[in-house]
Amino acid sequence: MAGTGSGGRAADGQTLRWGIVATGRIAHRVTRDLARLEGAELYAVSSRSEGSARAFAEEHGFAASYHDNPSGSGYQQLFEDPRVDVVYVATPHAQHFEVVRAALEAGKHVLCEKPFTINASEARELVQLAGERSLFLMEAVWTRFLPATRRALEIIRSGGIGTVRWVQADLGFPAAYDPADRLWDPAAGGGALLDLAVYPLTWAVAALGFPAGLRAQGHLNQDGVDVQNTLALEYPEGAAAQLTSSLQSAGPGTATISGTAGWIRTGSPLYNPRKLEICGQDGTIRVEEFHEEAEGFIHELRETARCIRAGLQESPLMPWAETVQMMGLLDQAREQLGLHYANDARAVTT
Repeated sequence: MAGTGSGGRAADGQTLRWGIVATGRIAHRVTRDLARLEGAELYAVSSRSEGSARAFAEEHGFAASYHDNPSGSGYQQLFEDPRVDVVYVATPHAQHFEVVRAALEAGKHVLCEKPFTINASEARELVQLAGERSLFLMEAVWTRFLPATRRALEIIRSGGIGTVRWVQADLGFPAAYDPADRLWDPAAGGGALLDLAVYPLTWAVAALGFPAGLRAQGHLNQDGVDVQNTLALEYPEGAAAQLTSSLQSAGPGTATISGTAGWIRTGSPLYNPRKLEICGQDGTIRVEEFHEEAEGFIHELRETARCIRAGLQESPLMPWAETVQMMGLLDQAREQLGLHYANDARAVTT
């Protein structure tokens, strides 16, 4: 249940000053949508590099930039700035726990890029800390907030395709091997599972709920990073989901939700579909299209701002319990795949 908090500035209608942690590709994309958000001020950015921080600030119009130096990390300096109200964390996965914890300890509201953490233990710890500090915290699974996703769920929950019995979803692309790239770097939480499988899982869980069982198959490369995986989700009374994510091969990148009275298929890519195909019991297929001025991140940003202004600690659309439970599913899959990261050692000792 979402709570009420007193941390940070959160008055109705008040401008929220945003800080951005990290300056990679996803940070640029999200910031372009943030610039369109009503009541948002692009205030500060941090990076390990002074050049990256200043270039990002100049490109997007931030008032302040911070970088690593002898006095401390760039993100810690950003968190110490009392003018920052809320931060968006766009670092590689393995750094999420450390950075989000520091932000919460400094009294900042947080929107953290997916996957929320490396494992469920880290996720539980951050949720507990946010609760103790009366701060807003949310995983940035932008797909959950998109108009197409919300419309698909509306159809499903209204019985428009009957009882859902089967979900199939895939996401993959052939990524050139580069051990220095975060996709392939085990120290950064690399691999197809944590980077891509969140999206097929999002559609399966939205349509069928969390499964009673999970079976994972896949292949690890010489660095111990998964290059491809298949997840089979098992539900009572035989409902099922088959999900694939890959850094080796391209696929249609769609989700199909099949029910006893019809089906829904998303456009591609399933993480940001602009259309839905809906087939009713009579076999007639209709198409619903969704047009966006912005790229699509604005919906999760708007929800973040709405919740902060309302004094909520968690979003009813992306509650903490579901984030922790999703990380638990990924933990199960990793255990079956033999996929382990350095962060797991900390979880064992705490």
